[in-house]
Amino acid sequence: MMNMRTILTPFRLLCLLAVLLLVPVTKTIAASVIAFGDGRLVVKYVARNAVRIQYLPEGHTPQVQLPDWLYVKHDEVAVPDISVQTDAAHNILYVKDKTGRVVFTATRHELCAKTLGDLPTYEATLAFQSPTDECLYGLGQFQDGYSNVRGLPRRLTQVNTQIAVPMLLSSKGYGILWNNYGLTDFNPCGQRVALTQRSGAGVREEVNVTSTEGGKREVRERHIFEATIDVAEAGDYALLLDVGQKMARRHNLVIDGQTVIEMQNLWLPPTASRIVRLEAGRHTLEAELTRNDKPVLYYQKVQNETVFRSPVADAVDYTVFVGSADEVIATYRELTGECPQMPEWALGYIHCRERFHSSDEILQTANRFRDEKLPLSVIVQDWQYWGKYGWNSMRFDEEYYPDPKALTDSLHRMNVRLMVSVWSKIDKNSDVGRQMQQAGYYIPNTDWIDFFNPDAAAAYWQNFSERLVPLGIDAWWQDATEPENDDLEGRRVNNGKWPGELVRNVYPLLVNKTVYDGLTQQPTANSQQPFILTRCGFPGIQRYGSAMWSGDVGNDWETFRRQIVAGLGMQAAGLPWWTYDAGGFFRPGDQYSNQEYIERMLRWIETSVYLPLMRVHGYMSNTEPWNYGPEAQAVIADCLKERYRLLPYIKECADRVSSEGYTLMRPLVFDFADDPVALQQQYEYMFGPKLLISPVTEPGVTEWKTYLPKNAAGWDDYHTGKHYEGGQTVTTPVTLAYIPVFVRK
Repeated sequence: MMNMRTILTPFRLLCLLAVLLLVPVTKTIAASVIAFGDGRLVVKYVARNAVRIQYLPEGHTPQVQLPDWLYVKHDEVAVPDISVQTDAAHNILYVKDKTGRVVFTATRHELCAKTLGDLPTYEATLAFQSPTDECLYGLGQFQDGYSNVRGLPRRLTQVNTQIAVPMLLSSKGYGILWNNYGLTDFNPCGQRVALTQRSGAGVREEVNVTSTEGGKREVRERHIFEATIDVAEAGDYALLLDVGQKMARRHNLVIDGQTVIEMQNLWLPPTASRIVRLEAGRHTLEAELTRNDKPVLYYQKVQNETVFRSPVADAVDYTVFVGSADEVIATYRELTGECPQMPEWALGYIHCRERFHSSDEILQTANRFRDEKLPLSVIVQDWQYWGKYGWNSMRFDEEYYPDPKALTDSLHRMNVRLMVSVWSKIDKNSDVGRQMQQAGYYIPNTDWIDFFNPDAAAAYWQNFSERLVPLGIDAWWQDATEPENDDLEGRRVNNGKWPGELVRNVYPLLVNKTVYDGLTQQPTANSQQPFILTRCGFPGIQRYGSAMWSGDVGNDWETFRRQIVAGLGMQAAGLPWWTYDAGGFFRPGDQYSNQEYIERMLRWIETSVYLPLMRVHGYMSNTEPWNYGPEAQAVIADCLKERYRLLPYIKECADRVSSEGYTLMRPLVFDFADDPVALQQQYEYMFGPKLLISPVTEPGVTEWKTYLPKNAAGWDDYHTGKHYEGGQTVTTPVTLAYIPVFVRK
C-alpha cells in the first residue's frame, strides 16, 4: 500500500505548486457561503447535477419571509457530479460538468436597492454568457413566435394566452431556473422611446369579446402612434413593444415602412418581442394600436449574454442544471415535484365548446358521438352553468341542469367523463361569495379569492368539496388562474401582509395546489388520479396533475404557428401536459361553411392528434365534427381514430413522464442537440421517442418540406413506409386528410 510520503514526491509537489500558481483567482466551492463582490454567495448542491446559487447583500434581512412554494426537495448532495468556481477578482462564477468542462459562466450578479411602498427591496440582475452558436428554449408560453429565445427580450407576467415560467434550456448542456415569484424581465433592453399618438380621429369598430362577466360587445378605436430612434451601429436589435395596458388588442410596429410586428386578437399580452436587422442611423417607427394605449418601444443591440432581471427581490437566486435536455428536466422535476400519473382516459379525445346550455345538450352530444362511431373520452361543460346563482357559485342552475349527478352517471355508463369549468373568481352576491366577502377572503377590490391566505384557500376548497365533488365530476377546468388582468399589481394579499408584486406570477400555483391537495386528501371514486386543466402555470405546477392550454387565441395561420411554438416553450420549461383550442377559440361567424377556415381547422386538429392532450374548443361555437360537412367530418373521424390507435404508445410515454421525468412533446434539442439544423426548426418536434411531427402551417399545399434530423438508421414515412436518410430536407405529398409524420428508426 502506498503511503502519503510515497505519493507526494518532490516532483509531484512541484507540479501541484505550479498548478496552484497558474490559477490563483479561482477556488472550488463545496456547499458554502463566501464573500463575492459587495455581498456573499450561498452555493448549495441540491442534486447530483444541479446547484442553487444565491447572491445576497451583506447585512440585509428580508422583512417579508415568503413560503417556499417552488421546491419540494431541499437536501444537499454530498458528492455532486458538478462543481462551482469563482473568479474573485472579476466577480465571475463558473459551473463545470463532471469532466471539468465549463458549461455555464455568470458574469454579473447585481443588487440595486429599491423600495416597494415602505418595503425595502432590491432589483436583482443575473447575466451569463451566451455565445452566438447557442440556442435557448423555454420560459413558458408566449405569443411572439420564437422558439430560440437567445437575445430576445420578454416580460414574464401572467395574462390570458401567456404563461410565464422562468426556466431555460440550453443547447450547450445546461438549464437555469430563476427563483423569483414576481415579474421578471428577460433580456431587458437598455434604450427606450415613447410613441406619441398622431392627431386626428381614429377608426372605430365593434367586436365580440369574452370577459370575466361573460361574452359582450366592445367598441374599439384604432390610432397611429409614431416616433424615431437613432442607432449607432448596424446589427441585430432586440425589440420589446409595450402597449401600456393590462392586455393588448393588437401588436403592430412598422419600421421604415416595413412591418416587423403584427398580431391581432381579442386578447393579447401587453408586450410583444422581435429581433430585427437595423442599419446605423435614424429609423421611423409607426404603430397602429388602440386609442388608450401608451406604447413604449424598448430596444438594444443583441449581446452575447443572457439576462434575468426582477424588480422585486431579496437576492439574485437561481438554480443551474447540467446535462442533456432529458437530464435537466428530470432533475428540475425531482426538485420542484414529480408529475402524478395522468388518467388514461385524459389521453383520449376531450370535446369542448363554448358552450353547452343544459344536461340534455351534453347527453345528446355524447350519444351522437357514439352513434357516429366517433371516439370520445371527455366532454366539457364550460362556464355559466351556474345561471341565476351568480358567477362560479359552485352550483348548477336546476332549470337547465335538474340533476347533475344523474348527468355524470349517464355519461359514465357511456364510458365518458365530465370536466367542469370552475373559477377562482366568485360573484360576491352568490351564497359562496357572501361567505368569502364576510370573512375578508377576496384580493382587495377584485372578485378573485386570495389563495395566499391559507384560510381563504381552505374555505374555497370546503365549498368546492361540498358543492361539486359529490356530483361525480371527473376533471376540473380551473379557468383564468393568472388571475386575469394582472390583478395582483398594486394590491396586498394574505390579509394585507404582502404586496402583490412580490408574488405576482405564482397565483396559479396556489389555486391548483388547493384543488389538487383537496382532491387527493378527500378519497372519492373519481379523485384517485386528479386531472386539472388550467389557463396559467408556474414552475412546480406539474406536481398537481395540472395541464395547461394556450388560452383564448384566434384561428388564423399565424396564430396556429405561434401555438405550436408556445407549446414547445412549455415543454422546454419542464411542464409536460399542454394543449391548445384546436380550431382556435375565436372563430369566424361563417365557420361551418367557410372552406378556408375549415382547412385551417383541420390542420389544427390533425396536429392536435400528436399533442400531449387532444382537445377541440371554440367561442360561440358548436364544435362537433358533423357541423362542418361530411368531408370535414370524415377527416376529423380519422384523426380521432388515429389518436386512439396511438393510445398504447402515448400511455407508455405518459408513464415515463411520471416515473422518470420524461417529456412527451419534445423540442428537437431533446434528441438532436448536436444537429445545428434541427435546432433551428420552428415547428417540427418529436412526439415520444419515435415520431417526428411536421405540422402543415400554410394553406392550399399539396406537398410539404420536412427536415429529418441526423439519425444513423434514418427515418420511415409514417404514411407510406418509404425510407429516408437523416440529415436532409425531404418533400413529401400531403392531402387535406393528414400531415407528414416520420418514424425514427
